[in-house]
Amino acid sequence: MKLVMFERNSVVQPGALTDAGVVDLSASVPSAETPQATMQSIIDGFDDLRPRLDQTMASGRRIPLDEVRLRSPLPRPSKIMCCIANYWEHAQREARPLNMFLKNPDAVIGDGDTVRLPNFTVPWMFMHEAELGIVLRGPARGVKAENWRSAVFGYTGMMDITGRGEGRSTWGRGTWIGKSFDTFCPIGPCIATADEIDDPNDLWVQFWNDGQLRHNYNTDDMEHRVPELVEFASRTLTLRSGDLICGGTNHEGLGPVQNGETLELLIHGIGKLTVRVEDPLGRSWERGIYMGVDSVNHEAVRRNRPQEAHLLRE
Repeated sequence: MKLVMFERNSVVQPGALTDAGVVDLSASVPSAETPQATMQSIIDGFDDLRPRLDQTMASGRRIPLDEVRLRSPLPRPSKIMCCIANYWEHAQREARPLNMFLKNPDAVIGDGDTVRLPNFTVPWMFMHEAELGIVLRGPARGVKAENWRSAVFGYTGMMDITGRGEGRSTWGRGTWIGKSFDTFCPIGPCIATADEIDDPNDLWVQFWNDGQLRHNYNTDDMEHRVPELVEFASRTLTLRSGDLICGGTNHEGLGPVQNGETLELLIHGIGKLTVRVEDPLGRSWERGIYMGVDSVNHEAVRRNRPQEAHLLRE
């Protein structure tokens, strides 16, 4: 099932995304005070809710997508944990320990929204990073890699909009606060429940900037794979329902984002997330791909790691 939050007649409601439109699920799930709390209640009660949701899906009217506005399926997660790098990139990188940083929950926007670059002069450029988001079910603490599925509810798409270079640490070395401007965390378009995805480390990720293909990689290229990410994050933090782990990006295909551009992220099997970019200062950088001539070759980044396959089957 592909779960969404959608807006219709100025009301944000839970729904399910289909090829023919959105099915309203609001009558089949518990009401909550906020859209985030509504999605968390669905995650917490999903096993019990599933028969009712399936019945609604079978009989409910498909509302055409042009009659609704998709919102972020996770409007304000309590934690957004982002991997640093985490892709081999054609073996260009040395092995490195797994590490994460926290991204500001107030940076979240959804499909059709606008990334707004800061309205003051800064000594860096802004770039896109297309990533797989792992939606968690909790509370979960101390989860071992072999039990990773117990803490994973589903998957979504995420763009880690980034102030590169000095921009990540302008307000203190190592803070990476330049990744957390408001609007710098597009999420969506939906949450594909775990049963929709056979293997999160075999997903094709593509990203276009104004129609130019930039990111084009497979999540099989992750250095530290999904089971390890869940174990690492839950070792330090209590993972709550609706929290998000972002798996990092393959830096091949990075390029700037700037005023007036349209950004599209497609994770095959999940869906397409589209946002616009606005810059009140109208800055510009040379367009194009800044790293990786093989970034447009999907097959080049597939890796075969049978020694780890058992973790993804269990």
